[in-house]
Amino acid sequence: MAHGNLSLGPQLAAELVALPVEAIVVEGVTPDAAAASDRVPIVAPALMDPVQRGLALSLARPGRNITGFTLMRTELNGKRLELLRTVFPQITAVTALLNPANAASKLALEQTETAAQVLGLGNVRRVEAESAAALRSLRPAVFSGAEAVIVVPDGVFYNYRQDVVALINEAHLPAIYPERDYADDGGLMAYGANVADNFRRAADYVDRILKGAKPGDLPIQEPVKFDFVVNFKTANALGLTIPPSILARADEVIE
Repeated sequence: MAHGNLSLGPQLAAELVALPVEAIVVEGVTPDAAAASDRVPIVAPALMDPVQRGLALSLARPGRNITGFTLMRTELNGKRLELLRTVFPQITAVTALLNPANAASKLALEQTETAAQVLGLGNVRRVEAESAAALRSLRPAVFSGAEAVIVVPDGVFYNYRQDVVALINEAHLPAIYPERDYADDGGLMAYGANVADNFRRAADYVDRILKGAKPGDLPIQEPVKFDFVVNFKTANALGLTIPPSILARADEVIE
């Protein structure tokens, strides 16, 4: 296991493809890891920007050994920021928690910054953690001066989401997260694609590949199910007010 160290991706991929496997199912794929496994079909239920990152020629026809489903992670950052501002219209600035070791974070941050300008939030401040160890070394004071936090999608953050949530809640800041699991674990709000649904859909692709289909011929599909979850219990604990109109829009309110 990588234990939050993205640099181990190529090594772990090489070890995996050395086994007699007919297909690999992996949450996401980095370009370096993909290079180590170009002979084995890969189905990834949580791809991040596969065309921009050189993992596929196009979404409609990937053309290589990788296919699967995206979570539209970077594209949804603007929507998350819009929701955050709608719930807390008084905020004038936002801080992004991101992993600089994740290549997709750059595009996600750019889209967040664009949305911030449109919403009149000014420059987006950054708090960075490039590994699980770096994340766990952060203290609430790192958000000093922040008014709200948006967590940029990242596999390390997701796997250590309880640490992320605890850090932000200890800073007593409103925040929005990229997957509902964060809200389940105490995060204030979460908006994003339903990860479990993507994994269920991936099972069909694995079946088709094992029956002879080529991954390069199977289109990379976007999510069809999204979750907007509000943790009302956390809001009360932090002394934050969530408007009734937002609670009515939520797919689930945790009380």
